[in-house]
Amino acid sequence: MFDIGFWELSLLALIALLVVGPERLPKLARTAGLWIGRGRRLIDSVRADIEREIKAEELKKILDEQARSNPLEEIVDDTRQALRGLEKDATESVSEARKQFDTPGQQSSKQVDDPK
Repeated sequence: MFDIGFWELSLLALIALLVVGPERLPKLARTAGLWIGRGRRLIDSVRADIEREIKAEELKKILDEQARSNPLEEIVDDTRQALRGLEKDATESVSEARKQFDTPGQQSSKQVDDPK
């Protein structure tokens, strides 16, 4: 973030020592450390909140896309069409079988001969 090296920190410490004095410098350093820690926690908290909001928006987009495409309804429709095709084929097969058994002059292969 900031490019502060050893010499810059030493210069800041010397200025603080001259301005504040040796008696109040430890208390000032402690207070500054507390404020810096609070600032970092605040920044981390804001960053985490932003990341959660971004993830929530991404999830909403994904859910909206899934709601629009709704693959379950597509599967149900495809299954219905396939069943209708099977029903049509079965109906045609049954009607052909009825025609074969209903035609006069044809003998059934299951006739039983009378032994008398």
